[in-house]
Amino acid sequence: MTTATAAVVPAPAAGPSRLRRVGALATAETLLLLRNRTAVVNSVLSPLLLVAFVPVLSPGDAPLGQTLLVSAAAFTLVFLTYYNLVTTYVARREALVLQRMRTGELGDGEVLAATAVPTLLITAVQLVLVAVGVVVLGEWRAPVDPVLPVLAVLLGAVLMVVLATLSSVYTRTPESAQVTTLPVVLGATALSGLFFPLTLLPEALAAVARLLPLTPVVELVQLGLTGRTWDGETVAGAELWWAALAPLAVAAAWVVLAGVASRRWFRWAPKR
Repeated sequence: MTTATAAVVPAPAAGPSRLRRVGALATAETLLLLRNRTAVVNSVLSPLLLVAFVPVLSPGDAPLGQTLLVSAAAFTLVFLTYYNLVTTYVARREALVLQRMRTGELGDGEVLAATAVPTLLITAVQLVLVAVGVVVLGEWRAPVDPVLPVLAVLLGAVLMVVLATLSSVYTRTPESAQVTTLPVVLGATALSGLFFPLTLLPEALAAVARLLPLTPVVELVQLGLTGRTWDGETVAGAELWWAALAPLAVAAAWVVLAGVASRRWFRWAPKR
């Protein structure tokens, strides 16, 4: 009687987890950014200088500290997160880096997310620096609802990432981003309610301005810090979150629309 002995085939070694893969690429991207001292200085100083000018350009009755925090959230998200990522995605695409990354274990979303990590980290550091500066100046006031500004910044960061991927579709070179990003950098910022109350605009134009991508972020941060809605009404408690529903819905709609469009048209290689 013979006994067949089944060969034991060792299971293939598990590859690195998704989080480790994204972390490894994000670390490499961060090192590349830190080696470019000019880019680091520009990323840090430009938004801070813009934030410093806001109290001069918009001398409203809001406390200085809250005005600085609202402007910091808006400027860092647009001029740092959005603009830097447009140029980064375009530069990586034109150098065929994105195309090479897709041939490895990383998925499409992982490549884009890991590339965005260094810029998002600098964005977070910028906001912390401004908050510390407000405390040092003695202008800190407890927010009416601390959850809402944090939620607004997180949602705004996601929105700026997907808008950057979408803007890179029609941006041929990193230099041309100075032109292709103007609708968001200038248009959306100017009509966000950051420099003047939207109530000063005609009703129809104010309604359009509230649908632009940066406006809901500014509304939510201001609402959480001061308890004031876009039209100057003061709310608190359940009324505050009820007032937040509209800007939350607008921001979420932008994330979905820009995400779907990016998934459909994003280019991983240069046009030939």
